[in-house]
Amino acid sequence: MRKICFICLGNVCRSPMAEFIMKDLIKKENRTDIEVTSRAISYEEAGNDMDTRAKETLERNHIPFTKHLAKRIEKEEKYDEIYVMEEYQISYVKEIVGEAKIKRLQDYDIEDPWYTNHFQKVYEQILDGCKELFNKMKL
Repeated sequence: MRKICFICLGNVCRSPMAEFIMKDLIKKENRTDIEVTSRAISYEEAGNDMDTRAKETLERNHIPFTKHLAKRIEKEEKYDEIYVMEEYQISYVKEIVGEAKIKRLQDYDIEDPWYTNHFQKVYEQILDGCKELFNKMKL
């Protein structure tokens, strides 16, 4: 089982969107060998549900999702691959989990829509990154 984790600051916008987008791609291909989750690098949103604007964006784009509670990544969690939304998050994740396969989802930082309110733009960037990642998994 391949275990993938998406990371953002609070785990209420970008990383849960990535989680549910990837789960949708996996389901459409009937794959059962990939497990996907998402986490935060901070505790500030721990226990909170996904941002309403993120939910609305997923609904508008026909991506199914379930109830989500924000959670910080912990040292004992083990993943085959970890994908962050911004470059600076790599060092935070390394401090928490040690050396791991950590990369940005895209070649550029994906802005935090919590502050910019650019949820559709961020959705499209995450979707492109997830599709590229998923296509590499098919090889």
